[in-house]
Amino acid sequence: MNSTSRVYDVVVLGAGPAGENLADRTRAAGLTSVIVENELLGGECSFWACEPSKALLRPVVARADARRVPGIRAAVQGPLDVAAVFAHRDKMSAYWQDEDQVEWLNSVSVDLVRGHGRLEGPRQVVVTTADGETVRLTARHVVAVATGTVTAFPDLPGLAEARPWTNRDATAARHVPDRLAVVGGGVVAVEMATAFQALGSQVTMLVRGDKGLLHRMEPFAGEMVAESLRASGVDVRFGTSVSGVVREDGPSGPVRITLADGDSLTADEILFATGRSPHTADIGLETVGLTPGDWLNVDDSYRVTDVPEGWLYAVGDVNHRALMTHQGKYQARIAGGIIGARAKDEKLDDGRWGTHASTADIDAVPQVVFSEPEVTSVGLTAKEAESAGRRVDVVDYDMGRIAGAVQYADGYRGMARVLIDAEHGNVVGATFVGPGTQELLYSATVAITSEVKIDRLWHAVPAFPTISEVWLRILETYRDRGGKNA
Repeated sequence: MNSTSRVYDVVVLGAGPAGENLADRTRAAGLTSVIVENELLGGECSFWACEPSKALLRPVVARADARRVPGIRAAVQGPLDVAAVFAHRDKMSAYWQDEDQVEWLNSVSVDLVRGHGRLEGPRQVVVTTADGETVRLTARHVVAVATGTVTAFPDLPGLAEARPWTNRDATAARHVPDRLAVVGGGVVAVEMATAFQALGSQVTMLVRGDKGLLHRMEPFAGEMVAESLRASGVDVRFGTSVSGVVREDGPSGPVRITLADGDSLTADEILFATGRSPHTADIGLETVGLTPGDWLNVDDSYRVTDVPEGWLYAVGDVNHRALMTHQGKYQARIAGGIIGARAKDEKLDDGRWGTHASTADIDAVPQVVFSEPEVTSVGLTAKEAESAGRRVDVVDYDMGRIAGAVQYADGYRGMARVLIDAEHGNVVGATFVGPGTQELLYSATVAITSEVKIDRLWHAVPAFPTISEVWLRILETYRDRGGKNA
């Protein structure tokens, strides 16, 4: 077995969006950087999550919107063209080829080692390549973990033998099952239930507990999505736990699902969307005093706090601060600048190493659920504010009353909620549910991260007639209730 050794300033484990951005930023800071990846460059987001899932959902949402518009409604009553939808999904997933990503990596002068990388003590990474060779990488300054997450399966008898779908199987599916059971009530569960019901499956959602769908968001969001799913034909069952799964009649046979209450049902495929686990079980954490399979705790510069000498960083989902692609990229941009500054001993006037992260990756995390209707949120929910002891004014508005919404679709149904800090008079949370609301999210994020006062928001004039006019209606509602600085 051949073995080689190389030395870099920065070694990055994982070439998803977070890892790519970190390598790019450290290289831009003048450091030498290398990425280790054993799958496709671009990671989960490019090939099995964000890109393919939204490609599956786009025709679903577009058709739903068109069916509410006079003059075109009659033209879109038929079924979706499944082959065309899958072809579009394949294109948006780059046909599961990463040549473009490799070309980009070369353009920013970041090296790539393909294979499985494991830590082997401080600043040491050993990579086993597909042909059995070993490459030892030594980091002068930093090793950064950006390995992301994997599906978290419950401990159920017969589950492995039943070959359940993960998000990867769903987003890369080559067929539409006649009957699909979806276990879970979070974002992946909601989006895939939406997509496959529209593509022709009979979907049954099995949601443990009675908190509803999207339970980390404002309650009305999950309620409106559940109502829409049921209207489309999805069988949504709350308070339902799975106690056993069996694949019957061979590898392509149906799946018999036993429920905790003794009932059962049969599906052609079963998708588990019950959470994520850190992809850290086999990356050598034990060689640096950490526990394999654990999340990596980091400070606001994304240094791993439990490793001495500050040479290990973790960005993206693996640090459990905000499990979203855009937030992982944000973390990588911040961390990359800090790593470069520390390597060059370039402190700011206030003594910090580069620009540390604020709490933007905790308190102002924007999220879109591409369901029908769409759900968008950023910042605190009312429940989170209450739990944190924050005094907030909760301002709700029926978005169907906005002129832009009436123009958008007949019978537009939507809801907006904005949380305003009762003491300081700035927005600390926003949730919008309704068609076209994803484009409201950036304005809400800017308002929260910039701590814009309500009296200044009056001067940010929304165009008429657009859905963004909801901001003006929110301000008027707050003023009429005697809100501070309104």
